[in-house]
Amino acid sequence: MSPRPSAPLVESAPAKVNLTLRVVGRRSDGYHEIESLVAFAEFGDRLRLWPSSGLTLAVNGPTAVKAGDIDGNLVLKAAREMSARQNGLTLGAFRLDKRLPVAAGLGGGSADAAAALRLIARANGLTRDDPQLYAAARATGADVPVCLDSRPRIMRGIGDILSEPLTLPTLPAVLVNPGVALATKEVFAGWATASSPSPKAGFAALGAPPTRAALLEFLLAQANDLERPAIALAPVIADVLAVLRNCVGCKVARMSGSGATCFALFASAAAAHRAARALRSKFPNWWIRPTTL
Repeated sequence: MSPRPSAPLVESAPAKVNLTLRVVGRRSDGYHEIESLVAFAEFGDRLRLWPSSGLTLAVNGPTAVKAGDIDGNLVLKAAREMSARQNGLTLGAFRLDKRLPVAAGLGGGSADAAAALRLIARANGLTRDDPQLYAAARATGADVPVCLDSRPRIMRGIGDILSEPLTLPTLPAVLVNPGVALATKEVFAGWATASSPSPKAGFAALGAPPTRAALLEFLLAQANDLERPAIALAPVIADVLAVLRNCVGCKVARMSGSGATCFALFASAAAAHRAARALRSKFPNWWIRPTTL
């Protein structure tokens, strides 16, 4: 075991963005199978760990008030899942700086849980590819495994079947949430079992690696199948998408995950920052962040 450091161990928990999301169908157990190209933003939460005996979590930050009951937080669930798989682990005191909106389609809780597992690995001298780490991630939540290394991948199944990491060009982006929280279960429930999935994405056509222009062209032809049911629950999402598509320089605008956060992609970081400034002046109550995917 590693000795307790004088300073905390620190990991970022970047937002997960679903660039595409195709609902393939509903399984007999009620879960939906998907196919999704995901990337990760530079912006996200931050998690610290002071390794010691015991296990505690404190949550602060701009969106901490909406993060829910601490005992149900996925950081603690991930730590408990890992501890159940390996005796004698050093855990300790976690402190989460919550900056991402909650229930927003950005995988914030899953990213936090993955960051907790990385911190536990560091505190105990485990490698990032330790099979127990991935087992704990899968047991914590379907989106947690893809967040373990925060690299672009194609997710399939219920999110538990992952492609090898993909090399994608950087994508300047703006993330926008209108202050609406959506329960993933309710959004999926709005996707009727009789609905026809969107056409297969044909990811092989992208090439390896694609240019930014080729990637943007590919994304324009794709969709998020959960946009319709999410808009039915929160019509403001349609307003956000319309506003983003009207931004100067916007190449693609889409909802991420089960919403309500939407993203717009731009050709340059300067264009993304200009759009974010303009949006903040018009919609001061929206959560708006320029970033890079």
